[in-house]
Amino acid sequence: MNKQRVIPLIVATALFMENMDSTVIATSLPAIAADIGTSPLTLKLAITSYLLSLAVFIPASGWTADRFGARMVFAIAVGVFMAGSIGCAMSSSVTDFVIARILQGMGGAMMTPVGRLVLLRSIDKSALVNAMAWVTVPALVGPVIGPPLGGFITTYFSWHWIFLINIPIGLVGIVMALKFIDPIRGDAPERFDLYGLLLAGIGLGGIAFGLSVAGLNLLPWSIVAVLVAIGAISMTLYVIHARRTGSPVLDFSLLRLSTMRASIVGGFLFRLGIGALPFLLPLLMQVGFGLSPFQSGLVTFASALGAMGMKTLAARIIRAFGFRNLMTVNAVVSAFFLAACALFTVTTPLLLIMVILVIGGFFRSLQFTAINTVAYAEVEPAQMSRATTLVSVNQQLAVSAGVAVGAASVETNLWLHHQSELNATVFAPAFLVVAAISAASCWFFWQMPDDAGHEISGRKALAISSRKGAAKQAALTASETTEDARDQRLG
Repeated sequence: MNKQRVIPLIVATALFMENMDSTVIATSLPAIAADIGTSPLTLKLAITSYLLSLAVFIPASGWTADRFGARMVFAIAVGVFMAGSIGCAMSSSVTDFVIARILQGMGGAMMTPVGRLVLLRSIDKSALVNAMAWVTVPALVGPVIGPPLGGFITTYFSWHWIFLINIPIGLVGIVMALKFIDPIRGDAPERFDLYGLLLAGIGLGGIAFGLSVAGLNLLPWSIVAVLVAIGAISMTLYVIHARRTGSPVLDFSLLRLSTMRASIVGGFLFRLGIGALPFLLPLLMQVGFGLSPFQSGLVTFASALGAMGMKTLAARIIRAFGFRNLMTVNAVVSAFFLAACALFTVTTPLLLIMVILVIGGFFRSLQFTAINTVAYAEVEPAQMSRATTLVSVNQQLAVSAGVAVGAASVETNLWLHHQSELNATVFAPAFLVVAAISAASCWFFWQMPDDAGHEISGRKALAISSRKGAAKQAALTASETTEDARDQRLG
């Protein structure tokens, strides 16, 4: 069996399980809360505790993979996530459920960055774009499939099955990982930076938890501001600490690489805008248009179709245009289709909405694939574990920030219009705000060198081939000119 195809599918399956699980729970919160005897608002702690667990444990993933081997850590991470899933299904109280979600977060924190590390150490650079294209699917499809699937399972079966369906998927993933992934380790595992992990964990946890709670309206804005401030102070202390240690858990020196810097900074802005879409669109469909959660999920599923349709074309498109040109233009194009959601009204035909979402999903997926791939273009093999950790942390913060910005935009519009209840009109400005933020990412992508990532995309080989062809044509033309001149002299 071809490892170049099997390994991306193994990683993608595990990441799909995680991404879908984190969104499917939102639809089923009322049923779960009623069953274990609490309120849906209180049970939202299960969502924020999961995000907090992710933020705290992701920084440790790179060192752990180098120390114990990426294959083993990835397989154990899937097992921990499964254990958390079983715990969720067996929960009979809020405390049980929150603890189980924290356990899931620990597994998820290792699955995402270590899964990417497995790819980077197992796949040839020439095949990396295609591999990343498949791994990008879960991040786009999971949040879209999650709500309708959660509604369907909860309505026709039982909410327990939302978590139990992870077990067979996880078991297959573990067996496939141990069979097809080579046991590759880092060359020389460095000393573990425990102090740095504590600072980074508090910093990332405070920021991610604060932004996530803001999006859920679970706590007053004053408390949210305090959480984010504590996180920001802790991260500032971490940055100072990281400059003095040779083995930081988050290596910001990687930002000196132009492609990594563009992927982190530009990618954060792009993801922030796009990350608000799974939050805003279902609300618009359900609260604004009066659709049921299942109907809303079927409409928003259109963006997943566009994302999946892009996978077979990603490598060819990137090779044809190059990373810099493609990512600069596509950031604006993707933002345009995000802004188009502001035009949706109750009278807009659902078919037209779905067409816009399909096309937008195509371009968003293409951009995610490019961002995820170009990040590693200049990274040395010894730095790969640090790079995957940094990229994963950035993605987590961007998604949390996207939900917070989307929620804040909606609430600001309500306040400006002196309204107290959500309706279809208050969502349009929010879509425009997050679209503008996404579009702003194009400036950072344009700052990359013209030949950024050419070795990964295959464009370098294409350019060399073109130059050889041009040289051959020039030689042929010169030969023909000499022949013509000789014929004229003879004539």
